[in-house]
Amino acid sequence: MILTICISPLAQGVEFSGHVVASGFWSSALRADCLYKSVYKAKPFSRRRLFQGTSEITPFTPLTALDISDDPTLQVVWLSNSAAISRSHNHAFAAVKANGSVVTWGCGTAGAFAAIKDNGSVATWDHPGMGGDSSSVASLLTTGVVQVVATDSAFAAIKDNGSVVTWGEWKHGGDSTAVATFLAEGVVQVCGNTGAFAALKSNGSVVTWGDTFSSGISSLIAPLLAKDVVQVCATSMNAFAAIKANGSVVTWGDDSVGGDSSKVATLLTEGVVQVYSNYYAFVAIKADGSVVTWGYDDYGGDDSPVAALLAEGVVQVCGSGGAFAAIKSGGSVVTWGDDSYGEMAFADIKADGSVVTWGDSRHGGDSSAVASLLTEGVVAIC
Repeated sequence: MILTICISPLAQGVEFSGHVVASGFWSSALRADCLYKSVYKAKPFSRRRLFQGTSEITPFTPLTALDISDDPTLQVVWLSNSAAISRSHNHAFAAVKANGSVVTWGCGTAGAFAAIKDNGSVATWDHPGMGGDSSSVASLLTTGVVQVVATDSAFAAIKDNGSVVTWGEWKHGGDSTAVATFLAEGVVQVCGNTGAFAALKSNGSVVTWGDTFSSGISSLIAPLLAKDVVQVCATSMNAFAAIKANGSVVTWGDDSVGGDSSKVATLLTEGVVQVYSNYYAFVAIKADGSVVTWGYDDYGGDDSPVAALLAEGVVQVCGSGGAFAAIKSGGSVVTWGDDSYGEMAFADIKADGSVVTWGDSRHGGDSSAVASLLTEGVVAIC
């Protein structure tokens, strides 16, 4: 199969030059992530989307699904920071220092932002259709908000009375009317992926809403989520994972990005104490310090290159873009995944309270602008 990839102006916020950025031969047995990697070489650390005509090609699209009989040309669009659509908390860092001050670096590119003020109210700004306009629920956001989480274009705020307020694009979780009675009280955690939210209640049940493709409806596994859940986690794309009180894990959503954990099911029946995610995969830490991974293999779902280093002693994992970093009990760090995804950045607090960062400079990997403030006294990074 021969594919030629060209640059084409398909959307606002896109750079256009018209030249061929990659061409070659690819096996029809592959998925389109091989094309994304080829395009990455032309413009490292870029945000990009591939199209054939008006149809988007995701990294998971089988090459056999492409119709290149008449025209073997695809288009790639380079997204500027302002056009990028991603959850802002994946593209910026905030460090809390021991004296209570906060240092921030990186950039938010979710299209809109929300900030909790010290009086418990919420301020929102930027793209109105993606949550920047919260006027429809303004009266509910004047006090008592303790946490705000996001999908790509909607927000959910947890209040101190255990209720949840949502706003933004309705189909991506901004409209929670269908489950409003379940979100009126008792919510202790909310997490979001590309287009859906999952809320954990104090009685151990889970409520989901939003885009069905993004796992907004978990009815197929509803009996497993009715009780005894202690944590919910999401990949940024379209999957969720829930830890139950017996240490087992339940997953749902897009099979290719962690919704299907059947390959490691026997390892997830007990002993799991924490689950982490990046855009495309999950990592579970077990009570014995070992790690179990699943999801998209190339983007952290397969830890086989470093499996021997992850068999024991892991105390924390952080996911970013298409990769993971694990901290071991001795203070060493193990990384795996694909750094060509172009949206990967990590930050690590050392024992002396200083911070080390690496990865994509646009998403927090370069902290040089605030380096003098990160040499001591840092106690948490979010």
